[in-house]
Amino acid sequence: MNIYGIGNPLIDILANIDDEDLRRLALHKGTMHLIDRERHTKLISYLKDKPLVYSPGGSCPNTMVTLRMLGVNTTLAGGIGKDELALIYQKKLEEIHLNNELVQYDDSTGTSVILLTEDKERTMNTYLGANRCFNEKDVNLDSLKKAGLFYFTGYMWDTEAQKGAIRKALSFCKENGILVAFDVADPFAVGRYRQDFLELIENSCHIVFANKEEARFLFDNYDAYECCKSMSRLAPIAVVKNGKKGSFVAKDGKIMEIPVHGTTNPVDTTGAGDTYAAGFLYGFANGFDIKTCGEVASYLAGEIITTTGAQFTKERAAEIRFYLEKTYLSKT
Repeated sequence: MNIYGIGNPLIDILANIDDEDLRRLALHKGTMHLIDRERHTKLISYLKDKPLVYSPGGSCPNTMVTLRMLGVNTTLAGGIGKDELALIYQKKLEEIHLNNELVQYDDSTGTSVILLTEDKERTMNTYLGANRCFNEKDVNLDSLKKAGLFYFTGYMWDTEAQKGAIRKALSFCKENGILVAFDVADPFAVGRYRQDFLELIENSCHIVFANKEEARFLFDNYDAYECCKSMSRLAPIAVVKNGKKGSFVAKDGKIMEIPVHGTTNPVDTTGAGDTYAAGFLYGFANGFDIKTCGEVASYLAGEIITTTGAQFTKERAAEIRFYLEKTYLSKT
């Protein structure tokens, strides 16, 4: 199965800070803040004495990159600039042979300043830059038609141009029998677009991912199991991630609990949700049952939090791919 994703290609800028830094910066821990160029400049200035790590990222791109490194054919669409950061991004996609449909605009490539506190929680500060320019004219329908599944996240609802692109893709998917997977992505995004998201889930989506906070905002319920039950009434396959307690997956209303995999003391939680989605979609693309998809997702999420950054190294991805093929694909 080919998977086509539209997302925000961002260069992640990682820095370690403490809670006092967050207080001084007036940031809410564990969420994504949309910022403008001026705020971005001030943040980088504040961090000037701290070691910074630069790497290609973005929520949907993280999922597409991980899937490709595990052997799934993927396409990534989105907007980038005509700058040095864009070259870094394109080189990454070229190295792993991911089908690159990024469109270049006369704007700077987007960035996400990711602040890691001592509890390993990440607070993201995203400057969208050229991402804001991607619009419905940039959706390659010929490429999308070759896909078995279309993937996007709630972050795409933050600009009218990107929203138009997603709506065009969703309409095409419905007309052509292409499945749709949607990751809610951020509790603040739900706060901004709750009704839109509920309608999307019910009318356009086959698979939906949310963590417990996002699900709480969607369904006004603190119980992750009950949220999964509610979401399964809207979409055929529903997934609610419940942090250190694991996750719940549901298909056609039947709910299964998936235990957490690996450490409960993460090095870095950046990209854990994106990697969980990649693991689930890896299983789905290979015809696994839903419980097994959840187990693979939990395994991958447990692996990514043992290292810094939102994507596996080439070497680690190769090891994981070998393990998955030996453990799961050999039985199908």
